[in-house]
Amino acid sequence: MAETDRERRVIDEVTKGLIIGGSVRDATGQKTFGVEDPSTGEILCDVADASPEDGMAALDAAAAAQADWAATAPRERGEILRRAFELVTERADDIAMLMTLEMGKPLAESKAEIGYAAEFFRWFSEEAVRISGEWKVNATGSGRVLVMRQPIGPCLLITPWNFPLAMGTRKIGPAIAAGCTMVIKPASLTPLTILELADILAEAGLPDGVLNVVTTKSTGKVMGPLITDGRIRKLSFTGSTEVGQKLLQQASEQVLKTSMELGGNAPFVVCADADVDEAVAGAMLAKMRNIGEACTAANRFYIHADVAEEFTKKLTERMGDMKVGRGTEEGVEVGPLVEADQRDKVAELVDDAVQKGATVRTGGQVPSGQGYFYPPTVLADVPTSARLAKEEIFGPVAPIFTFTEDDEAIRAANDTEFGLVSYLYTKDLSRAIRLSERLEAGMVGLNQGMVSNAGAPFGGWKQSGLGREGGSVGIEEYLEVKYVAMNV
Repeated sequence: MAETDRERRVIDEVTKGLIIGGSVRDATGQKTFGVEDPSTGEILCDVADASPEDGMAALDAAAAAQADWAATAPRERGEILRRAFELVTERADDIAMLMTLEMGKPLAESKAEIGYAAEFFRWFSEEAVRISGEWKVNATGSGRVLVMRQPIGPCLLITPWNFPLAMGTRKIGPAIAAGCTMVIKPASLTPLTILELADILAEAGLPDGVLNVVTTKSTGKVMGPLITDGRIRKLSFTGSTEVGQKLLQQASEQVLKTSMELGGNAPFVVCADADVDEAVAGAMLAKMRNIGEACTAANRFYIHADVAEEFTKKLTERMGDMKVGRGTEEGVEVGPLVEADQRDKVAELVDDAVQKGATVRTGGQVPSGQGYFYPPTVLADVPTSARLAKEEIFGPVAPIFTFTEDDEAIRAANDTEFGLVSYLYTKDLSRAIRLSERLEAGMVGLNQGMVSNAGAPFGGWKQSGLGREGGSVGIEEYLEVKYVAMNV
């Protein structure tokens, strides 16, 4: 089968309606919206554009299924996740093609995301049977303390466009393991991957109504009534800090338990004693994973003056050699950005830095032709007044700043309202521990350019969010604690 035939097949086979109570249905009034291929600007297909009434129907289904699902044996919930893990792994090639078509990342990047995403299902399949409680004699000896953990109830999950599968499994996995039903609203730019995942979960044995998928272009209008309804007991959101703040205000009306994985502005600190080649390799991971469209992407490079030129030269060579093109093409390492607005913002930030004195070492210009491409770009001599010193770039741009003292680097790294992840390169163990403790971030990549791990707690400090996803604490976000006092 020709490549274009394969592309059309994976688009044709994916569900394009709302998934509510186990049934696929049209949106009210049969409204739809188009899903775009960012490499060409062409419409791949149309999907259902839900109304507020459709959103409420999804909540009705989740609420109706909650009691039975909470009573389902933990082992059974875990086995469903395990089967889903196996199905996602088996179908990685087709899911990767679907993801690349709607999001733009190269196929190799999509395959890597699928491996990472599937691990959340495997991890939480094992956590489902490890939800523990506590039993002890109270302080007086006359009674007992019983502590149990129970599913919190129906959850609303809102996922972003940049990791269409992983941001879904990171929320769906613990919710299933804990015994919670869900309404999930995928990003309107990339809804197809979640629709495919929902079909896989149904095939794996997930009962009707446990996972309901609502696709819409009107997120606030459709999701707002669900947040304030009273039956939703948990809101999990991944996206911008600005939107997260608004959702927190809405969630406060019902005092919802919330998980917020919000914006980032990650510093990448390279000390004078660092292995420069390792630091450059880590920088390529931290900067260019997902075309730089990641909340964990290195945003500000603070390089010690003694190694700054060597680091800049080697990073420039690596980034300048990357092949840019449509993600389905062989050998492509950098696909398009997800939409025109995103590309234009990246270009605007680069132009601002150059106007203020930054030097372009490679890239820096929007290419001609179709699609939303922006080349890998390295900027040296970046002034601290440049907007990209403060704003999240979300694109393939590496701005380089220099420092001479550790204290200077840490002050600059922490000079942001965000605190998701920081990266640090040094050979000195004492410096590594000392600086890691001082970095104001929920995660630190120490001599490595990637921190994402299904078995580790993912989340940030300050305005980068609330709560944690993944690891042994990830399931706690979907459980309520109940204490029973007993006289004996």
